[in-house]
Amino acid sequence: MSDEKKADTPAEKPGEPTATAPEPTVDSDDLHATDLDLTEARATGDTAPVQIGERRGMFGPTKGGDTTGYGGLRTPILFPGASEKPYGSYFDELTGTLETALGEAGDTAYGNAVERVVVDRGELTLHVAREALPTVARALRDDPALRFEICTGVSGVHFPNETGRELHAVYHLLSITHNRRVRLEVSAPDGDATIPSIVSIYPSADWHERETWDMFGIIFEGHPALTRILMPDDWPGHPQRKDYPLGGIPVEYKGGVVPPPDERRSYN
Repeated sequence: MSDEKKADTPAEKPGEPTATAPEPTVDSDDLHATDLDLTEARATGDTAPVQIGERRGMFGPTKGGDTTGYGGLRTPILFPGASEKPYGSYFDELTGTLETALGEAGDTAYGNAVERVVVDRGELTLHVAREALPTVARALRDDPALRFEICTGVSGVHFPNETGRELHAVYHLLSITHNRRVRLEVSAPDGDATIPSIVSIYPSADWHERETWDMFGIIFEGHPALTRILMPDDWPGHPQRKDYPLGGIPVEYKGGVVPPPDERRSYN
């Protein structure tokens, strides 16, 4: 350091604390207001994560004692909320073309038919109102700029704690022409578990809708033959619903008998 610089620097006395700039203070009320504004903004745009349940303990037991030592854990089960444009990839083009194909009037207009658009992990999911499902599926199949020719599968999901939307049917569509994929998700309440069938649009959905009915009890209106496909015709209930009782068949093994799961000792 030059002598000139040394002269400009104030000398520090031994034992005297070094002067520091005061830290800025933030009013707690301002922090609360800012946090509240962010929360309201997210809620308005429906972009906040959606909680569909809560996991308790290490392995999620809901009845009886917890033997893991983590009984106090409470972990929310969160699904991604709605996404905002631009979505990225081909998703903006796809949703824009679908909006044009559906038109701007009536219950099947894009704003009424598509309840929420979710982009997560590089995948596009359109949450569709159940009464608009056939119209949306037909537009995705027939529009030359969309051309989703194949429905590769129909999946069922059961969320007992999602009041009014307990049962979900998920359709996976593939466009060979454009090498694109899109997922349609439709929900129905447990008390009215009916969703329109799309077999007339995608014939390959025939067996998939039967399996979803068999396992989850979703009634696909308009299906040509909605019968069980995995379980016997006289089987009671729908085994993959989360409120289905845990049961089984006694199994003999080397002279011993293994009781059904619902008869075994359990901490759940």
